[in-house]
Amino acid sequence: MNAPLSNSAFIDKDQQHMIHPLHQNAGHANARVWVKAEGSHLIDADGNRFIDGLSCLWNVSCGHGRQSLVDAATRQMQQMAFCSSYNGSSNPPAIELADRLSGLCYPQINNFYFTSGGGEATDSNFKLARSYWKAKGKPEKTRVIARTWGYHGVTFAAMCATGIAGYWPSFEPRIPGFSHIPAPDPYRYPEPADGSSPGIAMANELEKEILKQGPETVAMFIAEPVQGAGGVIVPPDDYFPRIREICDQYQVLFVADEVITGFGRTGKLFALEHYGVQPDLVQFAKSITSGYLPLGGIGISDEIASTIRGSDKPWMHAYTYSGHPTTCAVGLATLDYIENEKLVEQAASKGAYLLEKLHAELDGHPNVGDVRGKGMMCGVELVEDKASKSCYPPEWGVGAKMTSAMIAEGVFTRMRSEVVCIAPPLTTAEATLDELVAGIRAAIVTVFGE
Repeated sequence: MNAPLSNSAFIDKDQQHMIHPLHQNAGHANARVWVKAEGSHLIDADGNRFIDGLSCLWNVSCGHGRQSLVDAATRQMQQMAFCSSYNGSSNPPAIELADRLSGLCYPQINNFYFTSGGGEATDSNFKLARSYWKAKGKPEKTRVIARTWGYHGVTFAAMCATGIAGYWPSFEPRIPGFSHIPAPDPYRYPEPADGSSPGIAMANELEKEILKQGPETVAMFIAEPVQGAGGVIVPPDDYFPRIREICDQYQVLFVADEVITGFGRTGKLFALEHYGVQPDLVQFAKSITSGYLPLGGIGISDEIASTIRGSDKPWMHAYTYSGHPTTCAVGLATLDYIENEKLVEQAASKGAYLLEKLHAELDGHPNVGDVRGKGMMCGVELVEDKASKSCYPPEWGVGAKMTSAMIAEGVFTRMRSEVVCIAPPLTTAEATLDELVAGIRAAIVTVFGE
């Protein structure tokens, strides 16, 4: 029997044959090859253990090694691994998952369309919004408004909504009809000159953009309740109620991107519950299967669903793996695990504990500008100068230096340039959260000094 390959030997073979998401040779030279995972830890090919500081990619909410999810997939594969869910065909797990979600999601959302992931869900909502407005006799309503630092995927259309400019240059020109308003960032947004609250002023950026584009042309506004990959940006409490008012006033669909925030991450099952508003459309992925299999989808309001169902023409949108029975079976098992283990409640209590620890350990450091979060979703923004909030120049390489330093401390997570993104599994023990914070603190000291 051949000896297992070392991490470096795997990487040599990897670099001969694989192109990765966000591929960059320099960034992959010291990559880790993960061969095992347990609970809140990842183990590389050399046997080194790391705290999984981002639930892999915001998705392994239940933690690694949950046998009930493995068993659900196995049972369904043994019975029937796959069948089409195209019109005229269906399967029990997909039907049961849609029914289950109807009882869990926002009250006005009771119909669901399944995809393979978040990017497909974003594109599905673009197409659904257009077809809805056409059915309503308003075919000119096609424009999409999103936000800077928003992340909605990188399929071509979803990338145009994603408000992180680094994703664009290699693929320009972008699809026309997409625009962005400022992120509702309490740390960076300027003090309103008119005396209004920051949250209202941030939300009014949407009204300005709708009027600029022409209300008769705007189909939808898409927003993450808490912005994730863009740096864990938590809006003020009065932001989304005002957003809902604006969307209603100008007949613009409000789409909640809950791909990261959905299924408990923020301490609510769905994150807009924190703000007391409902969207017209919601999209989800990641934690619906805790990352064990690819599954995403969109939730559709009763009014939009009835419009689509009432048409005498087919809704010509489809994916081969929509309603995949095995992924839906794992989705059902994940919902069971979330309920039985009270993961939403765990996210609320452990998230408060994590945020308190981060504040206690990091607020006093001269290069920590902001510590923020909601539930098990936190961000630490690093700055060159605390008083002016100025950032280091990109060529200084804050992200790369911090990533390397955190790996040396046994912590694996991702950076948004100067922001440390933190979202461990919801099952993570408080002792491990302590180690996570200590590792981040040590990395900051390594990179910036005391």
